[in-house]
Amino acid sequence: MSLSFRHDHHERTIVAPAIIAGVGVHTGRRVRLAVRPAPSGTGIVFVRTDITDRDNRIPVSGEAVVDARLNTMIENAAGVRLSTIEHLMAAFCALGVSNAVVEVDGPELPILDGSALEFVQLLDRAGFRPQATPQRYIEILETVHVTDGDKHAALLPCDRYEMRFEIDFPSAVIGNQVIDFVVDEPTFRKEIMACRTFGFAHEVEALRQAGLARGGSLENAVVIDGDDILNPGGLRMEREFVRHKALDAIGDLYVLGAPMLGRYEGYKAGHAVNNRLVRALLAAPHAWREVTRVPELAQAG
Repeated sequence: MSLSFRHDHHERTIVAPAIIAGVGVHTGRRVRLAVRPAPSGTGIVFVRTDITDRDNRIPVSGEAVVDARLNTMIENAAGVRLSTIEHLMAAFCALGVSNAVVEVDGPELPILDGSALEFVQLLDRAGFRPQATPQRYIEILETVHVTDGDKHAALLPCDRYEMRFEIDFPSAVIGNQVIDFVVDEPTFRKEIMACRTFGFAHEVEALRQAGLARGGSLENAVVIDGDDILNPGGLRMEREFVRHKALDAIGDLYVLGAPMLGRYEGYKAGHAVNNRLVRALLAAPHAWREVTRVPELAQAG
């Protein structure tokens, strides 16, 4: 069995609390975020510290996602919501963080630079600590597929975590882009984490009138106007657009609570299609199972 994550195959958390602040891309509100260590079995739990009159803990799960139009939003049974969790979730997944409590004092995580780079830097500063519990993996046994018009996504059996993503935009700046890679920490750090969210200048005003994108700027998104990129520095790397969509998908799938042993394939898929795929998988118990793996050296001994 080839595994693309760490060799110890145990859950891990962070060593010390880590704090960062920024604005929410949709609300435009400044928010403070603190990631704290958590015991084995906790999973990823968000806490809205600005809400004190009801249960403010929101454990992450596929069922907790209630809106996935322009970001991934989760909600608890008390109706407490939190949006734009996907970039931090992608960092948790790629860096192998199984358990953490994330405190945030607003309705949305900070967008930071529009990628997962600053979240990875935040977690690196906190440090990582292995835990005694073996890491669970979600092993895909049968293909699960969802379609929404010309968009589609699938999970297929594979002995490691692989991802293929394809986008196709009429804009000459983007066009057709494909990326196919193994989802592991080195690849994420080198090729995925710094790729930013993107949007089109003509859509910004409509989004703002709808109460969205109030915190969006050239500081936290790649903005395209016709066939031009408005950001002074241009792109950070080749095919940054499709790489960011892959980043989103890694975060969207990690709401399942464990990394994959499977292959994700997406075409023009966004948060909504990804969450439909998560729910389709949960509704097909014969198509997957939870497994743990002991280290290869222990197996060899």
